[in-house]
Amino acid sequence: MINFKLDSEYIHLIQLLKAVNVVENGGEAQAVVSEGLVTCNGEIELRKRYKVRKGDVITFLEYKIVIQ
Repeated sequence: MINFKLDSEYIHLIQLLKAVNVVENGGEAQAVVSEGLVTCNGEIELRKRYKVRKGDVITFLEYKIVIQ
């Protein structure tokens, strides 16, 4: 599990995936979101610009990212 401390109101989903190093670059982040490999709070999220906020739980492959 990865705990991510959010210092602002939100972070875009693709930025989060890059920030916690579960993808190598922005292109890969966009691809995994487009392919439906990322879930937000248990539901598949296809929007790359989805605004992730405190309390959200993001999963991708074996990674679980908790936003604090």
